[in-house]
Amino acid sequence: MAGSVFKILVAATVAWFTIKFGVGLLRGMGSPLPPPPPPGEMRRVTIRYRCAVCGLEIKTTLASDQDPTPPRHCQDEMDILVPVD
Repeated sequence: MAGSVFKILVAATVAWFTIKFGVGLLRGMGSPLPPPPPPGEMRRVTIRYRCAVCGLEIKTTLASDQDPTPPRHCQDEMDILVPVD
């Protein structure tokens, strides 16, 4: 008797968490994207660069533009590294 009550409580708790997670997931997918930040404000980006001369690699995480100009190193612009997927 006590074992079956415990199993029912566990099942109800798991069902409650599953429903809460599903509703939260659907609510997040249904909300519109936020507007882009105003010009000049920092944006989150993930771009990796490599110097063709010395091999130095840099990862950029914040930029004022979505497509920033490559930084310069060894008096030359750095190459963008494209991830291999």
